[in-house]
Amino acid sequence: MGPSGSLQEPPTSAPCPPPLPTQGQPLTVGDRSVFGECPQHMPRSSEAGYCCLSRDSNMPDSREDQQQQGASMGTSQDNSQTRFLSRLLPGGPGCVRKLSLNLKYQQGIRLNVRSSSLIDGQTLSKEPPSHGFELSAPEKARAASLDAAEAALWTTRADGKVRLRLEPFCTQLPYTVHQMFYEALDKYGDLSALGFKRKDKWERISYYQYYLIARKVAKGFLKLGLERAHSVAILGFNSPEWFFSAVGTVFAGGIVTGIYTTSSPEACQYIAHDCRANVIVVDTQKQLEKILKIWKDLPHLKAVVIYQEPPPKKMANVYTMEELIELGQEVPEEALDAIIETQQPNQCCVLVYTSGTTGNPKGVMLSQDNITWTARYGSQAGDIQPAEVQQEVVVSYLPLSHIAAQIYDLWTGIQWGAQVCFADPDALKGTLVNTLREVEPTSHMGVPRVWEKIMERIQEVAAQSGFIRRKMLLWAMSVTLEQNLTCPSDDLKPFTSRLADYLVLARVRQALGFAKCQKNFYGAAPMTAETQRFFLGLNIRLYAGYGLSESTGPHFMSSPYNYRLYSSGRVVPGCRVKLVNQDADGIGEICLWGRTIFMGYLNMEDKTCEAIDSEGWLHTGDMGRLDDDGFLYITGRLKELIITAGGENVPPVPIEEAVKMELPIISSAMLIGDQRKFLSMLLTLKCTLDPETSEPTDNLTEQAVEFCQRVGSKAITVSEIVGQRDEAVYQAIHEGIQRVNANAAARPYHIQKWAILERDFSISGGELGPTMKLKRLTVLEKYKDTIDSFYQEQKQ
Repeated sequence: MGPSGSLQEPPTSAPCPPPLPTQGQPLTVGDRSVFGECPQHMPRSSEAGYCCLSRDSNMPDSREDQQQQGASMGTSQDNSQTRFLSRLLPGGPGCVRKLSLNLKYQQGIRLNVRSSSLIDGQTLSKEPPSHGFELSAPEKARAASLDAAEAALWTTRADGKVRLRLEPFCTQLPYTVHQMFYEALDKYGDLSALGFKRKDKWERISYYQYYLIARKVAKGFLKLGLERAHSVAILGFNSPEWFFSAVGTVFAGGIVTGIYTTSSPEACQYIAHDCRANVIVVDTQKQLEKILKIWKDLPHLKAVVIYQEPPPKKMANVYTMEELIELGQEVPEEALDAIIETQQPNQCCVLVYTSGTTGNPKGVMLSQDNITWTARYGSQAGDIQPAEVQQEVVVSYLPLSHIAAQIYDLWTGIQWGAQVCFADPDALKGTLVNTLREVEPTSHMGVPRVWEKIMERIQEVAAQSGFIRRKMLLWAMSVTLEQNLTCPSDDLKPFTSRLADYLVLARVRQALGFAKCQKNFYGAAPMTAETQRFFLGLNIRLYAGYGLSESTGPHFMSSPYNYRLYSSGRVVPGCRVKLVNQDADGIGEICLWGRTIFMGYLNMEDKTCEAIDSEGWLHTGDMGRLDDDGFLYITGRLKELIITAGGENVPPVPIEEAVKMELPIISSAMLIGDQRKFLSMLLTLKCTLDPETSEPTDNLTEQAVEFCQRVGSKAITVSEIVGQRDEAVYQAIHEGIQRVNANAAARPYHIQKWAILERDFSISGGELGPTMKLKRLTVLEKYKDTIDSFYQEQKQ
């Protein structure tokens, strides 16, 4: 538990630079160009050496909006900031003033912060910078010309560098995370950055204070012995401390590595060992216990920091967040500045571990350029607004160890000056809607399962409502859905649509917390057509994004101005896509190119070479097609493609979605048939979740009960249907599957046998990953006996 052991060098980087695709020429599929145009519509700063927004004096002052929002939350923003900083910074509120005044010059820029005394709850007074952001001469030189010797597009070393994908159609000069944050300070320094609840009251801190605390945490990590290109692993629910730890890690020259809170001690050990974590940050004693069990197997681990709860007793090398910051006081500001000065955009700063559904998790290495470029242009493609126009307000609740939440909540928030408000740790157990109502986000992201649960909850409430209210909702949704399907781009809606929205739908959105939400996103897994149409009926468009951890999240985006139902949007401007091995329907494997593409898998040269081909294209393993306007439609995973014993290629997802659309009682459907003579299917029924554990219960949802009543069954539990083989329900499901078969392209696509499982799929059951993605290999193994029974009968 002391200093790290000897350093074992991971595999070396690629020995030869792979050739670039033809420069300046659009790649085409058929006659269509498939790369986005360079995002040149943003004004460019010649001083900074990269695109940046200048403040427009005609734009609304979002600071006034912040003050109004703070008042509406029932708390004083300045006082809450003081209390929070007093808790984190040793020495009390006066430390904030001292630290602010000591920060005179960083990277050639003067902060120009004036602080008043905070004694007796006095507010923090600050004077915003009166001049623009300017890089120092060394930074300008580095931004203009990176080390030319780094010729390889990939590496597997944590301390490796890569050649950035700067091309004629994507010429924005690269910059680091610290440079991105410092630009944000110049424009958004006194805006609220983070919102969190303490004792049932919302409190906020500004971007200035966010930055100062991140520096203190960075110095604390250095004092604990964080080495360059080693990791700080974070094992905790979304919180300001998660953000401080992540940003502080990058400032200190380390690598941020998130670990899912649901991970077992063994899973934590694998990741912490693989990333050579010098420090692990945890939120609770429960998570601390996991690390204490495996510490002896982590030769690089020097310390653990806990922030939500105190450790049960005083332990060597275990610190609270307050103690970490106090230790950081011993590190001079100049020492941190020297580390920041040496950072380059083509170095790794984030590790995102894959879910490990097909083996051990792989550490996806993301460079500073991956993060800063995607935070700017990926979000811009989704119409995320800079705070000069409108400060975005988002709720952070999805796991930050997943790239989607991390890029959306953490890095994009800094880029555009968003206000990020943290949900309670039990958000997915039912409290999320309460947070949404209080915060009223302007944009929101959820994985498909979250949107499905919201849909099911609305259906349950509607079923329990009176006859007139239920009919009003159905009428309003029917009118709105028809309008949105037939004339999706019409600004002037017919009178009936506007009346339906005013009388009914606006109230539903307000009850959900979406009264001010202009953009609702989803990603990480496929979404059923049923769910998309349901929300379209509420006048809530769900905008898809497509990408992977290996593409830093979004490589395709939808937005209010770039939308097509059921598609995953269009390629982010400045990026490219091509389809390889296309079939007669134009469906092929999706391959990606651009500034979003990762550096490589940590310590896995063979896996990296499998993912990135000799020309530098990332092979996603996903199958899809592009329409004439460049919208992408995902059809399934290459590895999930079922090849029957007769040689037929069957993509499972369209068939699974068709079954769920036909039978609203079905929660999950998984198609079976690889190397088998015919197709079969495992089904689960829609059931309620335990409010305390989020585990599936035996009770059917209101929608499922309605289905049962409609087909002549009195069942209200899953066990009644499965245990007694409810004749009415089984017959209805049989007829529904027959209807799906009738619409199939050919007989090999027919589902011939099926079974209903006694319990819905869940994370704890192992069938779903942390982002609710179906783990097919686990399901095949767990329900092997049931699956084998389909085909054993055939042999007899």
